[in-house]
Amino acid sequence: MAKKPDRDLEKSYPTSEFIAKLRRLADSLETGEPFEIQIANERIYVPVRAVYNIEHEREEGSEEIEFQIKWDLE
Repeated sequence: MAKKPDRDLEKSYPTSEFIAKLRRLADSLETGEPFEIQIANERIYVPVRAVYNIEHEREEGSEEIEFQIKWDLE
């Protein structure tokens, strides 16, 4: 399989779309199924073995919460 190029992007969604994506993720986690999502025209397949964490950052008058999903490519 060809190596995909590195990328680092951030995409904003309207609240209703963000909620729908979170619901689909929660459904996948509850059923033990892999999760699929399309981000910036690329379909991403998240395996069941992925690790989930929540990160909180605070600096100079702003705060950020990131819901992260990480996995190694095998």
